[in-house]
Amino acid sequence: MPNKLINENSPYLLQHAHNPVDWYPWGKEALEKAKSENKPIFLSIGYAACHWCHVMEHESFENPETAALMNEHFINIKVDREERPDLDSIYMQATVAMTDSGGWPMSVFLTPDLRPYYAGTYFPPVRRYNMPAFKDVLTGLANAWLNDKEEVDRVGNQILNHIQPQLQTNKNSDTFTSKTLEALTNSILKSYDWGFGGWGDAPKFPQPMTIEYLLRQALVDSPRQEQILKACRHVLDEMSRGGMYDVIGGGFSRYSVDKFWRTPHFEKMLYDNAQLALAYLHGYLVTGEVRYRQICEETLDFILREMTHPQGGFYSSLDADSEGVEGKFYVWTHDEIQNILGPDFEFFKTAYGITPEGNWEGNTILHRELNDAALATRFKLDPKTVPVKLADSHSKLLTVRNTRIRPGTDDKVLVMWNALALSAFAEAGRYLNRQDYLDAAIRNARFLMDNLYINDRLFRSWREGQAKHNAYLEDHAGLAHAFLALYQSDPDPAWYATALKLGDEMVAHFTDLHGGFFDTRDDHETLLIRPKDIQDNATPSGNALAATTLLELSAYGDRNEWRSVAEDMLGSAQETIMRYPTAFAQWLCAADFAVGPTHEVAIIGNPNDPKTQEFLKTLWKTFRPRQVTAISAYPPEPRASALLRDRPMINGQPTAYVCQNFVCLQPVNLPSEMESQLAGK
Repeated sequence: MPNKLINENSPYLLQHAHNPVDWYPWGKEALEKAKSENKPIFLSIGYAACHWCHVMEHESFENPETAALMNEHFINIKVDREERPDLDSIYMQATVAMTDSGGWPMSVFLTPDLRPYYAGTYFPPVRRYNMPAFKDVLTGLANAWLNDKEEVDRVGNQILNHIQPQLQTNKNSDTFTSKTLEALTNSILKSYDWGFGGWGDAPKFPQPMTIEYLLRQALVDSPRQEQILKACRHVLDEMSRGGMYDVIGGGFSRYSVDKFWRTPHFEKMLYDNAQLALAYLHGYLVTGEVRYRQICEETLDFILREMTHPQGGFYSSLDADSEGVEGKFYVWTHDEIQNILGPDFEFFKTAYGITPEGNWEGNTILHRELNDAALATRFKLDPKTVPVKLADSHSKLLTVRNTRIRPGTDDKVLVMWNALALSAFAEAGRYLNRQDYLDAAIRNARFLMDNLYINDRLFRSWREGQAKHNAYLEDHAGLAHAFLALYQSDPDPAWYATALKLGDEMVAHFTDLHGGFFDTRDDHETLLIRPKDIQDNATPSGNALAATTLLELSAYGDRNEWRSVAEDMLGSAQETIMRYPTAFAQWLCAADFAVGPTHEVAIIGNPNDPKTQEFLKTLWKTFRPRQVTAISAYPPEPRASALLRDRPMINGQPTAYVCQNFVCLQPVNLPSEMESQLAGK
């Protein structure tokens, strides 16, 4: 007999629909039941690709005795954190406050009025790992609710006061300067792992926003420029050697269990791959290293092949497990590889250091031991033939791997994560001259607006024809930012108009009068608190994206006042950013844009005119992250950005107008002249 989750749309919730636990989705029915029966709530938050969520389900939620205990004493609510980042944010703060750590599955016990009084993550079925047995936790908390409500109230009030957002004002007069950014860059480099790349120890997470910031700073002439470039190259090289990066099929896993990027936690998330594809694209543009272009394209090709809905939306994730075993889809044995590759095995074995014993639980996770130059020397080959030979072997292994039972796919479409992917495809289409990537971006943009923007309102999640849940700040800011990226790749004024509309809605419905923006819309359901997160995590925070997007939109000239809003946000956050720069890396990218110098470029001319095309080729052969661009035939449409207005074609020829920090230079008819202006010559 299924429980109440059977009518939900989330793959994660549906995974639990046949548990003996009397699960409810978050909503009026469950919350009113808790109040009417005066029962505490057990709130379990996770996501479909989470390995330990599956483990706890199998060990506890599928166990009839445990389920009976849960059903007797608690109202049990299951939440997909990807659909409800508001709930995840609120109760993750509480979990960290109570335990000094967080993660998923998140297990939080609430009073009927939603105050948390006990929290943890994974609980085993019996006492182990220095953790209590889940049944003992349930019994103890049920007893506390019945016999010690005073203590429950005390803890609940204490945690509520701790997580209540502090009022912020925008009275901080400090502004970011090039000197501020230089100090922050030095701090980031000081904490860099020069041994194995990245920041922090095991488990080691990719930090694409930090890499993006360093790539921006690598374009600034400074005494540290060479060291910044060295760090960018090092981290991009180390992350792509294999292990966390899937050398066979493309794409990145969520993180590395070790500090070497060798042993991945095998789930693949859309947001990681979108951001990392963009980081490698920008790395290619900054350094000219062709290998980075290859990683970008392999990652985007993986998304198109394995994470794309037929109508154009991008799926959320691939599971870490297949056939109930973590990583089974991705690992190999020595003999398997030898049988598949035959005469090429010796070369491949040397490249990846393959041994009969394997490097992970008796199996092999492919992770490069020798680089191309060393392999060429070892086998007396022309260095240019090495990547060709490896690509041939990868293709053969991929063909075999595609016959295996695949990991589960969380096929819901989330606006924010799709916005990250839309940006990546739009920019790759533009910079790499890949029409297929641009086509994918356009299809995705149309899909999102057709299916998730309904009756002038943006929704968060879509699956099987159904849009659900209010969109959040990150959805509005992220999608507006993505439409600006698409507008610069495909100069349809509809993309710009939509970005501007989303910006207007964000300002109208999410503004906090004390500064910045709330994560939830002004007509969202009333929760324990109205969340307002400013720290960047695996994805940019809504506020950091909002600041970024407001700065870019203001540069187009239609909402000049938004620059001041963004600068006030940066000023308010500056003290915290200075202390923890890698935790606020999207803010750093926004600050980099604000400090400038920024360029506003308008190109007027028939897009099909070869002379206009020459302007575009010149424009997109170089990475200029502090630039906004508008392109239009003459005359521009009425809904075109202010950047295009009153810009005639000079001498009847396609014309480029370059402005720097809102001061316009002489319009030019030659791409070389435009290039000189952008270079400050």
